[in-house]
Parts: sequence; structure tokens; C-alpha cells
Amino acid sequence: MPPAAPFIRRHGAQPFIAAVLHGGPGAAGEAAPVAQELAARGFGVLEPWQSETSVEGQISELRHQLETACAAPAVLIGLSWGAWLACLLAARHPHLAAKLVLAGCPPFEARFAAQIDAVRQARLRPAERQELTALLGGSGMQTPAGLARAVQLLDQAEACAPLPDLPPPQISFDRGIFQSVWAEAAELRRSGVLLREEARIRCPVIALHGDQDPHPAAGVRQPLRKALPGLRFRLLRRCGHKPWIETHARAGFFQALEDALAPA
Repeated sequence: MPPAAPFIRRHGAQPFIAAVLHGGPGAAGEAAPVAQELAARGFGVLEPWQSETSVEGQISELRHQLETACAAPAVLIGLSWGAWLACLLAARHPHLAAKLVLAGCPPFEARFAAQIDAVRQARLRPAERQELTALLGGSGMQTPAGLARAVQLLDQAEACAPLPDLPPPQISFDRGIFQSVWAEAAELRRSGVLLREEARIRCPVIALHGDQDPHPAAGVRQPLRKALPGLRFRLLRRCGHKPWIETHARAGFFQALEDALAPA
């Protein structure tokens, strides 16, 4: 049973003009470093935690969270799965989304997703691949140490040049949410429903994508430009899946977020 009151972290002071949506799905807390940095730069930012176990449930939950905590349409900053969630929310409830910023977005067509795992695997040593496979497939991620190690290995497989001194976020991972929501989301992509939903978006959309992200940039840029001719796409150089942890891309990433949050 999901909590009666959706859980929202608040960073900075009111008004809360943006919401940073975590990835996973099921990796609540992952968005905290982005929200904290934006708050340090003077912005009021929400960090909603998603607890629902279906795509429709997460859309409804996010709608409730935004209506509860935002006095006006928000800039939705979606990280990985959170980028898809931001798109679906904006398509269904356009009055809640002032602008979308998609970071590290998964590809919108299944044909672009075929090589993601192979790219990740190629960046790990054989023993690390075996360790990550065991953690992802077993119960190891249910312990703090196992979860931290899985995140470390995933970052190693997906990053370009991560900053060595950034403290890792405290993530609350829920395997049930991941398995249930991602199975539905992958089917929405396979069937073409996901892109049909994206075509309903009416607010400005900005996509920020690392050139070294295992999720291919073409899988975001090409389908979205067909659905949203006004898309603004920026390829971040020497950058992996999480621009906020990258030595070479972090500054440009946060400057792009500041530009997106600035008054028109």
C-alpha cells in the first residue's frame, strides 16, 4: 500500500519552481545531488520520491505531489527514468509543466536500446561484470553495502570521467518498483505508445545527453525531434549517463539547468 501522503523533499526556499525526478525506476534519493546543487545556487527545488508500482500510478502520484507543493507550473528535470516520467506527466497534465529538461534519457525506440548492456559490460573487467550481474539479479542490493557497490559498478560502466571526491547519494532502492514499472515502460516504448504520448507535450523541451552515455544519443534526439519539432538537444562532450558527476561536463550541465530555470 503506497503512503497516503506522497513523500517530497524540499531544497532551498519557496517558491519551489522546479522538481528533480529520480531514475531507476525505484532509485529514490538519486536526484538529491542535483536538487541540492540547484538550491545552493538560489533555486527552490522539489525532490519527489516515487512509491507507486505502475507507470500510471507514478504519473498520478507525481501529479499529486506537484499540485501539493507547487503554486505554479514547474520546470521538471528528469534524470534517466525520471525523464520519461516527466514527459508522461507533461503530456497528461500540461498545466503542471512549464518546461522539461531531460538528462540521461533512455532511448525512445527499442531498436536503439539493443547495445546498451553490451557497452556497459565492455567497460568492466570480467570479475566486475560477474559481480554486478549477481548484485542486480540477486538479493545483494537489499543491503546498504550491496547497493553502494552496485551503484559504484554502474557508475563505472556508465560514466566517462567521474569526479573522485563527490559523496555518493543515499539511495533507497526498491526492486519491486523497478521490475514492475520498467516492464510496463519498456512495453510502452516497444508498442510506440510512449512516442505518441510525447507528441502531446506543449511546453518547451530541452534534452541534455552525454556523448559517452551507453544510452545512445541518437535514440533520444531522432525520435523526439519527430514528435517534438521544437526540441532543443545538447550533446555534452566527455560525459556519461550522469552529467552531474562528470569532471568535464558538470559545470556546463548545471549552467544549462540555471538557464532553464531563469525567468523568461
